[in-house]
Amino acid sequence: MTEPTRIARVAVPVPLARLFDYQIPGSEPTPAVGSRVQVPFSGRRLIGLCTAVNPPDAHDKLKSVYRVLDQDNFLGADLWRLASWLSDYYQYPLGEVLATLLPSAARSVERLPETSEEHWQLLEDPDADLGRAPKQQALYRHISELGGCVASSRLRSEGYPRTLLKGLQAKGLVRPVHKPLEEHSRRPTVTRSDRPALNAEQEQVVSRLVADTERFAPTLLNGITGSGKTEVYLRLIEHMLETGRQVLVLVPEIALTPQTVARFEARFGSAEVAHSGMTDRARLTVWLKAQRGELKILIGTRSAVLMPFDRLGLIVVDEEHDASFKQQEGLRYSARDVAVKRAQMLGIPLLLGSATPSFESLHNVASDRYQQLNLTRRAGGARMPTSHLIDLRGKKLDQGLAQDLLRIVTQHLNAGGQVLVFLNRRGFAPTLLCANCGWRAECPACERPMTMHRSPSGLVCHHCGRHQGLPDSCPSCERSSLIPVGQGTQRLEASLKEKFPDVPVYRIDRDTVRSRQKLESQLKAIHEVAPAILIGTQMLAKGHHFPKVTLVAVINADGGFLSPDFRAPERTAQLITQVAGRAGREERPGEVYIQTYQPDNPLLTALLEHGYEGFAREEMNARQAHQLPPFQPIALLRAESPDASAARQWLTEAKALLPQSVEAYGPAPAIIERVADRWRFQVLITAPDRLRLHTGLRQLRRLPAPAGNLRFAIDIDPYDTF
Repeated sequence: MTEPTRIARVAVPVPLARLFDYQIPGSEPTPAVGSRVQVPFSGRRLIGLCTAVNPPDAHDKLKSVYRVLDQDNFLGADLWRLASWLSDYYQYPLGEVLATLLPSAARSVERLPETSEEHWQLLEDPDADLGRAPKQQALYRHISELGGCVASSRLRSEGYPRTLLKGLQAKGLVRPVHKPLEEHSRRPTVTRSDRPALNAEQEQVVSRLVADTERFAPTLLNGITGSGKTEVYLRLIEHMLETGRQVLVLVPEIALTPQTVARFEARFGSAEVAHSGMTDRARLTVWLKAQRGELKILIGTRSAVLMPFDRLGLIVVDEEHDASFKQQEGLRYSARDVAVKRAQMLGIPLLLGSATPSFESLHNVASDRYQQLNLTRRAGGARMPTSHLIDLRGKKLDQGLAQDLLRIVTQHLNAGGQVLVFLNRRGFAPTLLCANCGWRAECPACERPMTMHRSPSGLVCHHCGRHQGLPDSCPSCERSSLIPVGQGTQRLEASLKEKFPDVPVYRIDRDTVRSRQKLESQLKAIHEVAPAILIGTQMLAKGHHFPKVTLVAVINADGGFLSPDFRAPERTAQLITQVAGRAGREERPGEVYIQTYQPDNPLLTALLEHGYEGFAREEMNARQAHQLPPFQPIALLRAESPDASAARQWLTEAKALLPQSVEAYGPAPAIIERVADRWRFQVLITAPDRLRLHTGLRQLRRLPAPAGNLRFAIDIDPYDTF
C-alpha cells in the first residue's frame, strides 16, 4: 500500500514574503510546527522552520526535504508567537524573522551542544544492605561520601561502570538527574545582611513592584542618575528568583555588561550573558540553557530580547531610552518595544529604567499605559552636580577648550578630583583640509569627509569603514599645507596630555576599547588613581560609576540641538544629562560645565533651568504641535542602489501603491546620500494611527522583488529619520 504524501510548509531564510512547500521523504519523520528542516533552495541547502504539515493548498511536484532536525518546536511556543508578531509589525518576511531568532550555530545540521550533565542521586539511607553485591555497595558508599549526587563522567573516570549504576537503579537506590553545566556559578559574596540599605523612596518603589509581579505590569522607573535604580532591580529580581522564575535584563552596550554581571554575580552567584561579541557556539549554548530553564538570570544587549525561556517571570530594560536598543539593519526591531510586547504576551511585569526616559515611554505614562515610579534623590545622600554654561562667542579657543574651562579643570585636579571631558566624536580631527586651495579629504565611496586619525595614523570613513593613509601633500595643489580642522577625542587627548603632563589621561572610545578585557583594565585603573582626566564619547555617559569624578566638561553641546532630525534634541539632552550624572556621586560635590555658542538656545536653557523633565515637556509640546512621534506613528521606506535613478524610480513606484489613508513624502535623498558607492533615498510615511499605517504598508507586499543590485527596507518607528 502506497503511503500518503506528506508535505511540510517551510519558512526559508530568504527576503521573500512567502512560504515554500516540500515533500517529506519516507526516510524522515514528520516534523512538528517549529521544527528545523534542511531544504534545497536555489541550488543551496538552507535551514528553515516548518510552519505547517500537509496544508490543504499545497502544490504538486515538490522538491524533498533533506533532513528533519527536530521532533518538536525548536523555538518553543512563546518565541513562535513572538515571531509571527515581529513579522507582521515590522513588515519583514517570516523566514528571515525566524532566521534572526535562530542562533547562527543552530542553522546547521551539527549536533547541539550539551548544556547539562547526567548525575546519579542517592534515594535511600547509606546503610542499605548490599552485602551480596560488594561492588554495588562500594559504589553506593562512594556516592554518599561525595555528597549523594555525582556526575556520571566522574564515576566513569573513577572506574565505576554504568552496569553498576543500572543495578542500583533497578533496586530503587539511585536515580539519574540532569544538572546544568554551571560554568560561571560561584557563591554570592553579598548576603542579605550585606545589602545596601534602601532609602524611603527605594523602599516604596520596591514594595509597589513586588506587589505587581503576577500580571503584565509595565512600569517606568524614572530615577535621577545615582539614585540607586540598580539596587531596586536587584531587590525585585531577588523576589522573582525566590518564586522559581527566570529574569531577563537588557543593557544598551556591551561595555556595560562586565560591571552589571559582576554586581549580579556578587548578589546571586551566577548570571549568564548574551551579546554580539560572543562566539556562535557560546551564544547557542546560552540560548539552549535559557530555553531549558538552566539559567536564572540572563544579562544581554539588544538581541537577548529574542532569546527563548522556560519560565520567564520578569524583563528589566536598563537605560530604556538608549538608541542602541534599535536594530538598524535586517529586522529593524526596537528591543525595548519587543520587550513590552513579549511581557504582554506572557502576562509578566516589565520594568523600564532611566534617568532620561524616552518620549515614547513618557507618552505611554501620560496615556495610562504605563505606571511611573520616581526616585528623586541620590542614594547615600550625594548631591546632584551644579551646571554652568561657558559662552564661546567671541572667545579664542585652545584646541577646542576655553581658557575659563582650563582654569576650572586645573582647580579640580589640584583638589584631587577626577575630570571627565565629554566629546562625542572619535578620531583626531573630523576633517583634513588644505589651507592653500581648500581641498578636503573625502571618501570616494561616500563623498563625505574622512576623519583623520593619529593612532593608528590614517584617514577613516566613519560611514563605510574605508581606510587610507595620510597624504604627505595636497593631492590637488601639491603644497604641504594640510591642516586638521575640528576636534576629536584623539586630538583632545594629545592637548590635555601636553597641558597636564603630570596627570594620567584615559581615553575611552571605540578606538581604544576593542575588548571586554581592555575596558575592564581601563576602568580598574581609573578607580585606583586620583587626580586623573577621563576623555570619552557616549560610551562614558552610560551607567558607569566614577566615584572620584568631581567635574564633567561637555565640549560641544550645540550640534544636536541644531540637527534636522527631530529626535536629535531629545538624544542630545539625554546624553548631556547622563554624562553630567557621572559627577559628584560620592561625598564630594560635582560640577558640570557646558561649552556653547548658543547660550540662549531655549532647549538648552530649559534643560539647565528645569532639568530633563522641563526640557521634555517643552519638546513634547513641539512634537505634538507638528504631529510627530510619539503622537503619530511614522515609517520610512528606504532604497539604495549603485544607480541613483533606479533607487528613486523604485520608490516612486512603491509610493503609488500606498492607499490614501496614509501620507507619503518623497522620494528624497537621505541626509548622507551616498555610502559605500550606493545612493540612498527614502519615502516618509505617516498616518493618524498605527492601524491605518500598518494596513497601508501591507500594500507594499505586492511589490515585485527589485531587479539588479537594489536593496530596500521598511523601517517602522525609525530612530534615524534623516
